[in-house]
Amino acid sequence: MISVRGLTKDFGRVRAVDDLTFDVAPGTVTGFLGPNGAGKSTTMRMLLGLDRPTSGTATVGGRRYAEHAAPLREVGALLDASAVHPGRTGRTHLRIAARTNGIPLARVDEVLDRVGLTGAAGRRVKGYSLGMRQRLGIAAALLGDPPVLLFDEPVNGLDLEGVRWIRSLFRECAAEGRTVLVSSHLMSEVQLVADRVVIIGRGRLVADAAVGEVVGAAGRRVRVRSPRADALARLLAERGEVTSAGPDELDVVGLTEAEVGTAAHEHGLPVHHLAEVAGSLEAAYWSLTEGEVEFRGEDAAAPEQEVAG
Repeated sequence: MISVRGLTKDFGRVRAVDDLTFDVAPGTVTGFLGPNGAGKSTTMRMLLGLDRPTSGTATVGGRRYAEHAAPLREVGALLDASAVHPGRTGRTHLRIAARTNGIPLARVDEVLDRVGLTGAAGRRVKGYSLGMRQRLGIAAALLGDPPVLLFDEPVNGLDLEGVRWIRSLFRECAAEGRTVLVSSHLMSEVQLVADRVVIIGRGRLVADAAVGEVVGAAGRRVRVRSPRADALARLLAERGEVTSAGPDELDVVGLTEAEVGTAAHEHGLPVHHLAEVAGSLEAAYWSLTEGEVEFRGEDAAAPEQEVAG
């Protein structure tokens, strides 16, 4: 169990984390989300004892990280895949970690096999790709067979096979009863693998709920395209909420696909496209954090997903 209570961290006059409280339960994958500068990495560093809180607590299994007699057996973490001596081989890196933490050396080959690096274990890390370094970092996190795992942007550098593999790994770890916290900016990946999400903005808690609850809050609407969109909009506005979604396209809230299609047919209005647009974690995240973004580029529309009717 990860437990964060009233966690606050100030860097001079900048408050990076602001009175943050949440739990991450065993047997679940929890996505830890937020814009750049939201305080995700700082929170994870405080959980690992790398930064000291200004106030509040961040504990694993009821203890601060430094209070565990064998921390690597309690918490495994990947925060920076590049934080490895480039002149060492992958196997040597893990053997050193095993020796310094009282972990049997046989465990090194077990985790190398689990992350798919057995064939590259004798190569120096400086020759590894980013994806291979990510796998090595995950192997190090798994080395002590810990009940709690923390990963910061673990998908970076992975190819498609690697992304599919890491999804499976997270679900396997949760099925084994482990507590898994994953920080990521890839909402589609989090939606596929996570049970819950904790969303923060400017260091404050924005949402802490099951993925289904957050996605459901984004709502559903009907997307319809017609060469007579203006007339169709006037007709549908009498029954629901209608907004323009582009040239000849409308978004309709409050009516089903069938109701929109029937209304158009009854009034002789042609329809060239009709589909329900489902809510997504990305759309929900966009809505929840819109006012919490510190670094913003040009405006862009949030992605959406159409569901065949």
